[in-house]
Amino acid sequence: MGALRQWVTLQDDHDCIFCIVDLHALTVRQDPAALRESILSLAALYLACGIDPAKSTVFVQSHVPAHAELAWLLNTYTQMGELERMTQFKDKAQRHKHNINAGLFTYPVLMAADILLYGTQRVPVGEDQKQHLELARDIATRFNGIYGDVLVVPEPMIPKGGARVKDLQEPTKKMSKSAESELAKVMMLDEPKAIIKKFKKAVTDNEATIRYDEANQPGVANLLNIYCAVTGSSQEEALAHFDHNMYGKLKVETAEAVAEALTPVRERYLALRESEGMLLETLAQGAEVARKRAEGVMMRVMDAIGLPLDPHRFRK
Repeated sequence: MGALRQWVTLQDDHDCIFCIVDLHALTVRQDPAALRESILSLAALYLACGIDPAKSTVFVQSHVPAHAELAWLLNTYTQMGELERMTQFKDKAQRHKHNINAGLFTYPVLMAADILLYGTQRVPVGEDQKQHLELARDIATRFNGIYGDVLVVPEPMIPKGGARVKDLQEPTKKMSKSAESELAKVMMLDEPKAIIKKFKKAVTDNEATIRYDEANQPGVANLLNIYCAVTGSSQEEALAHFDHNMYGKLKVETAEAVAEALTPVRERYLALRESEGMLLETLAQGAEVARKRAEGVMMRVMDAIGLPLDPHRFRK
């Protein structure tokens, strides 16, 4: 509702880079077969939603070794205290106490490398990632302070009016794929029957009044937000449409609108997954473009630090 739809629009007037960040996934123990499936599934979902390889660079992170290479170099310009202050590290360390690994700790540095590797000027970022982008900016500024203008310091691109989709069972929380209850979240590949079931079970309240009040009626406000985001209606239009104050109709009509929006995405996704060879070739072509673009930054960084440049790799 927020990220993907805006990414599709950005392609029309920006040079966009979309990366399936599979190296980041390794901070949590993964089943190898499931991980491979998830990587290709996400790539197919990007394309199904409208990310166009003819307009943008789309690839898998691990197919461009410079991501890990630059991350190691940037680790040496990142302070322990900066990483210890990362709120996402604290949260994940609490949830994964059995596996608080070094990769989880330095995760934000790899994220900084993802950004800085391509001379990125603007990064579409939500509230939950602002801190990580600030770290990337701090690392780039620190590096440039030592070696000159080597890295581009990226600016945040704050989404305009992105839908604030909340948990259907706990509407004061953000909807998350990690929610324990299947009824709490709508997945993009859910079938219409599943979507309607989840919305029918959505938590509202006992006030029997449909108004936009996030503080006192978070469940109703969440349904209105989703309805507006999917149908393109304004809040005023939605409230007028649902002035009957019947929660059942609000739930069903929101569910139907979501199902209608997601059905073509699901159909395109299934077609892409059936053509796995074509999908892999698309990702390979994207990785080739990304590798070439990354080499310019790697050459400048290594040359600035004083690392000898491999003449077979770098040709000035």
